[in-house]
Amino acid sequence: MPQRRCQFALTSKLVALSSAEKALAFASTLTFIGLPVLTTTAWAAWQDNPKSVLDEAWQIVYRSYVNPTFNQVDWVQERQALLDQEFTSPEAAHDALKAMLARLDDPYTRFMTPEQFQAFSNQTNGQLVGVGMRLALDPETGALMVVKPIEGSPAMAANVHPGDHILQINGTSTQGMTVEVAASQIRGEAGTTVELLMQRNDTAPFVVTLTRARIDLPVVTSALQEIEGKRIGYLRLSAFNAQSAEQMEQAIKRLEEQQVDGYVLDLRNNPGGILSQAIAIARMWLDEGTIVRTVDRDGQGDVTSANRTALTDKPLVVLVNGNSASASEVLTGALQDNRRATVVGTQTVGKALVQSINRLGDGSGLNVTIARYYTPSGADINRKGITPDVVAESPEADQRDLWLHPDRLGTEQDSQFVTAIAQLRKAIRDNVN
Repeated sequence: MPQRRCQFALTSKLVALSSAEKALAFASTLTFIGLPVLTTTAWAAWQDNPKSVLDEAWQIVYRSYVNPTFNQVDWVQERQALLDQEFTSPEAAHDALKAMLARLDDPYTRFMTPEQFQAFSNQTNGQLVGVGMRLALDPETGALMVVKPIEGSPAMAANVHPGDHILQINGTSTQGMTVEVAASQIRGEAGTTVELLMQRNDTAPFVVTLTRARIDLPVVTSALQEIEGKRIGYLRLSAFNAQSAEQMEQAIKRLEEQQVDGYVLDLRNNPGGILSQAIAIARMWLDEGTIVRTVDRDGQGDVTSANRTALTDKPLVVLVNGNSASASEVLTGALQDNRRATVVGTQTVGKALVQSINRLGDGSGLNVTIARYYTPSGADINRKGITPDVVAESPEADQRDLWLHPDRLGTEQDSQFVTAIAQLRKAIRDNVN
């Protein structure tokens, strides 16, 4: 897709230009769409105006949004309406930008504040700065609790356990506090500390002081299971970030060395992420065949295929549910359409759109939908999802309880996993025959 590559190159170039060069590039853009040209002097003043970020975001959407009609919105008129307003603060300008983007009726083209964009970037890069705890509210008491400490994190080093309750954060009671508020109070700069008053079961409360650090996020969980005489490799992938393919490759190689008979790949509750990571992981399972086809705003298509780099050809079952989305669906669709895997679970989300990530001048961010994708068979799954080969329902209450106790995933207490194992055992028998 030459058009999209040009758009990415332009976006990257503008970030690296000097102020004078930016003024010239910006003037050229305005000339192209028939708007007044700014001089270099005016550009310097413009940069300090909250409107500059709005116009920067407007330009990105104008150049690259997947629908050239902007969903029947007069995009040039939207720009003029923005610039006719006066904003007393960056926050007011951000609110106006959100309102403008909302007119596209596309939940995936969205604005992020500098704080939100930094958190998003950390997540996409596979890193976070904090103490490394997944939090939830106790379903019985509503108290703030630790779901699981992240491996290699300050929380794990301090012997924090799943199920521990957090009573206070730096002396502030957590009673009635949401998970989001608690997480924001626990987060902070690397090297700083946070003091937590915690309670384990019915023991006396105790104080834990944790030093925040930069943490690599593990997104692949793997285990070897012996089930009725078969060696099963269980792989759970929670997101597609910059570390996913590397972690998946390492996990598959370890399980191959242990001579597994087949695999269950668990993509349930995986919201997606980086498309290239989904493609790289698909190539670990597929030796040949199409993986995905993307189409940009001009109808230009780009087909990505396997490249004979599969790590294993052993039987595979993929687990999905109603929260498996985006890159999860790319991977699932590739494995299903190429008959490489049996898909078990429930209907997926149905997000067949590709976004670009853009950092704006004030440190805020903008995600913009730039393409649509189709599965190898040519199916458009947008707002439809992928239908499993074998439907395995699970009551909502059981699912909620399961995800609050992640140690039960991939065990006999996980009914969808049990169904997946039955399908895998059948595939192993057929493979031997």
